[in-house]
Amino acid sequence: MSKKIWLMATLAIMLVACGNKMTAQQSTTLPNSLTSKEVKAGWKLLFDGKTTNGWHSYGQPDIGKAWKVVDGTLTLDAGSLKDWQTKEGGDIVYEEDFENFHLKVDWKISKNGNSGIIFLSKEDPAKYQYAWHTGPEMQILDNDGHADGKIVSHRAGDLYDLVISKPEMAMPVGQWNTAEIIKNKNKLELWLNGVKVVGTSIYTAEWYEMIGKSKFKKQEDFGRMQSGKIVLQDHGNDVWFRNIKIKKL
Repeated sequence: MSKKIWLMATLAIMLVACGNKMTAQQSTTLPNSLTSKEVKAGWKLLFDGKTTNGWHSYGQPDIGKAWKVVDGTLTLDAGSLKDWQTKEGGDIVYEEDFENFHLKVDWKISKNGNSGIIFLSKEDPAKYQYAWHTGPEMQILDNDGHADGKIVSHRAGDLYDLVISKPEMAMPVGQWNTAEIIKNKNKLELWLNGVKVVGTSIYTAEWYEMIGKSKFKKQEDFGRMQSGKIVLQDHGNDVWFRNIKIKKL
């Protein structure tokens, strides 16, 4: 074999190997998938990117028609109503209860939009009309366009109406954000785009005192559940979710 042919063959092998490596790397970063490392660590997908399997509207057997799977995202199509609790929408609930967990969710909000990720929610519509009557919320918001952006503790990343997120890490409207909620016994952390923005203790005297000064003070069981549902909020605005995954702690 001539030196020129040998060099060409070696280059071809290197290009194939590089291509295979890139393909392998890409396969681990596809939306709505788990890497082998995540699978080994115990992560579970709550959204497969193709169906709404596992999700239903709060207090209902099925999911509202306003919730759709579009281009690998779980999307609320609020339509023309643009009001809280969209017709044929409603908050949607994952079927399983979680107690101690690490939740990750990518979200993107529409211009002037509002939504949220509710957790530790007790699904009992006969007793609690809405998911937020029991479950705290990590706020999703267009900070610059929605009126709530002017209210302290109502901005994106906040533990809604309870704890202000610091620093503020929300991306501009229309761009993807990665939210993380870590609840382990009485410790709660909220992360946004790789930065811890809220850290607090729950089920303490200080926790209940804080609730007593909030808009949830009339909800006697708010923030008291040791385990509960993961809920994506319908606040009447278009919102997109993907890469919804959870690991039990």
